[in-house]
Amino acid sequence: MPRPRRRPLLLALLAAALIAALVPAPAAAADGVEPRQLYRDGPDGRYLMGGQWLFRLDPGDVGLRQGFHKRTSKAGWTPVSVPNAWNAGDDSVASMQGSTGWYRKDFRLPSAAAALQWVARFESVNYRTRAWLNGRPIGTNRGAYIPFELRLAGLRRGGLNRLVVRVDSRRRKTDFPPSGLSTTGTPTGGWWNYGGLLREVYLRRVDTLDWAQVRVRPELPCRACPATVRVRAVIRNVTGAAQRVRVRGRFGERPIDLGARVVAPFSSTIFERAVRVQRPRLWSPAAPNLYGVRLEATAAAGRKGRARRVAGYRLSTGIRSIKVVGGRLLVNGEQASFRGVGMHEDDPKLGFAVDNSVRERLVANAKDVGATVIRTHYPFHPYMHELADRLGLLIWSEIPVYANRKEVFRQPVVRALAAKELRRNIETNQNHPSVMLWSIANELSSKPGPAQSSYIARAARLAKELDPTRPVGIAVAGYPSAGCQPGYRPLDVIGVNEYFGWYPGPGGQLFDRTRLSGYLDDVRRCYPDKAVVVSEFGAEANRDGPVEEKGTFAHQQDFVNFHLGVMAGKPWLSGAIYWALEEFRVRPGWEGGNPRPSPPVHQKGVITYGGAVRKPAFADLQRLFRSVVQFAPRR
Repeated sequence: MPRPRRRPLLLALLAAALIAALVPAPAAAADGVEPRQLYRDGPDGRYLMGGQWLFRLDPGDVGLRQGFHKRTSKAGWTPVSVPNAWNAGDDSVASMQGSTGWYRKDFRLPSAAAALQWVARFESVNYRTRAWLNGRPIGTNRGAYIPFELRLAGLRRGGLNRLVVRVDSRRRKTDFPPSGLSTTGTPTGGWWNYGGLLREVYLRRVDTLDWAQVRVRPELPCRACPATVRVRAVIRNVTGAAQRVRVRGRFGERPIDLGARVVAPFSSTIFERAVRVQRPRLWSPAAPNLYGVRLEATAAAGRKGRARRVAGYRLSTGIRSIKVVGGRLLVNGEQASFRGVGMHEDDPKLGFAVDNSVRERLVANAKDVGATVIRTHYPFHPYMHELADRLGLLIWSEIPVYANRKEVFRQPVVRALAAKELRRNIETNQNHPSVMLWSIANELSSKPGPAQSSYIARAARLAKELDPTRPVGIAVAGYPSAGCQPGYRPLDVIGVNEYFGWYPGPGGQLFDRTRLSGYLDDVRRCYPDKAVVVSEFGAEANRDGPVEEKGTFAHQQDFVNFHLGVMAGKPWLSGAIYWALEEFRVRPGWEGGNPRPSPPVHQKGVITYGGAVRKPAFADLQRLFRSVVQFAPRR
């Protein structure tokens, strides 16, 4: 059996040229606040809050009582950099269960102008957040992976400010993903529960007006048709005086004028315009053509006030169509038979607090294996979306509504929170042409009861209201005993996580891998009008050994060849995603069906944890992925 091969060094350089598209990094200010972003799209006036932060772990949860947020002394605090996962590398049960930790940033404003307002933007905090500025509360948030902003009230414009953030990573059964215990008493979960400020934090300058939302939506009736691009901006007046506002910009090389309005004090107004593109350069995995969008807003107070530019916004988008017709997923009118890989933004040393070099490696490896789709169980970092946009990768965009139990889903508040997660994901990521569909959950009950069916209907309706241009899907555990489920009727795409021949499944129904072909045919018969996708399949591998022994490299190779061979014989199948591209941490005691596991690492990856070594099955995936015509004209 051949040993795993080392990843070529040149592959790590793939996509490095994209860094030049980001704002160049000037010399950092003394407190680490600098006009720099780690991703391009968004409003002007963002300042990365890098440099030194302070941290203190609070395992006894005494910080609130002892007033950590009020103290000016640095005693008891340790210097760290942000992003930060405080338990990265700690594989203990206590680490997985979560704790509380405190972050502190002492900073000065880049500008002390009294007319400016400032907000703090947190890209991802796990899981519950409370924040104070100069000892005064400024807001809270619940959930991870989706950005949120807090207005910085009570700033010292000419002096030092103290931002303190309390993070509680202890999960509840009603969270996404939920907490839980296995039969052996160890925590459960689909991925490691890293605590901390897992993505970067920004200061954002607001002058008179703010962008409450920017949406650029392409509508393409057919592949050869002219396109209509609808540009919509919601402008918020943050002052106490009415403002005469005008919004102009460019779509590609074409100027656009979204009009002029009077925006009342502390109110919002919609500006919108439709742009017709006669011969659009379509975005696709084969040709990821992008259009630059730039918007600028001017404001003037009162009738005689002089108009001045106060806000700018930029993004890149693409013109393409994605829909389900006759039970097939179509991209620009072509039938999809895509091949993809799952992944987590995880690193052995950094946990989920990875930098852009890790994201570039993941995307480079996905491209090299021949994938055109990537998937994870939560919204990707914005830079991952931008990489996918520029390099032609579609994203199965999923919210972390993961394996919540039936009794939990019966609670209306849980279903409402899940729908809120979906709304926030769509509003945050809808401008990216790489987003293929909105996935509303992963592996809920395989037989939806009334509560789960109610959520599915509500989530599908919400997604269509917010974005009628993309399909809505779900990923389900692929059990033959599930049968046909009417609760999936509102959906466009059914993803099945199938592990035939790897896990035994309830009652041993997955034990025999030869049942896979018949199972897929049964799914097709159940949902003839929906696109059917294999959203997961995979096998652990961490050693040499015979092909019949689970956990060997030879067994993983055989698993890949058999499963993709069966799928190749299903011309109606819209795609398949191998789970996963690279190894990542799951939970204490993880064995993943491997008789000789290496917990807590998920070893179904075809690349080792950290990306250093490719297993033999990588080459099999690569060969089989590249042998498929993944997008073809309709027959």
